[in-house]
Amino acid sequence: MKRLKLYLDTSIFNFALANKMPKEQEVTQNLLNEIKNGQYEAFISEIVLQEIGRAQEEKAKDLIKVIRACSPMELKINSETNMLAEYYVHSNIIPRKYFNDALHIAVATVHNIDAIISWNFEHIVKLKTKREIVGINIINGYKEIEIYSPWEVVSYD
Repeated sequence: MKRLKLYLDTSIFNFALANKMPKEQEVTQNLLNEIKNGQYEAFISEIVLQEIGRAQEEKAKDLIKVIRACSPMELKINSETNMLAEYYVHSNIIPRKYFNDALHIAVATVHNIDAIISWNFEHIVKLKTKREIVGINIINGYKEIEIYSPWEVVSYD
């Protein structure tokens, strides 16, 4: 059976360490465990690593440990991903100020990932974003990409 390819944005790793949000932390850790157990293929991009690099040194080290534990493949940014992210911004789906959010979506789209998993409800996991990204992707010859929060992905027994 084909495993789904999941793109994890930076918020996933932040919430894995979010002690002040225990429910979200637990769901995130469950998702990462499902990835470690081979239920999904995990992917990140260099944007995730750049964003983590801006964290305080100790937190950045902890975040890198979380990333290494689930062994995601790193996707590259290229001219195609940049053009698609610019299209999302130009189409008023993602504000210019949050270009990295557009780039997360574009990287996952261009690299043919099945779904983006994020805790970013402001710009990514949002009805408007989901609907408009699908339209832009289809117009530009890409497949539809799903966008979910970890709540919607983790198995509940």
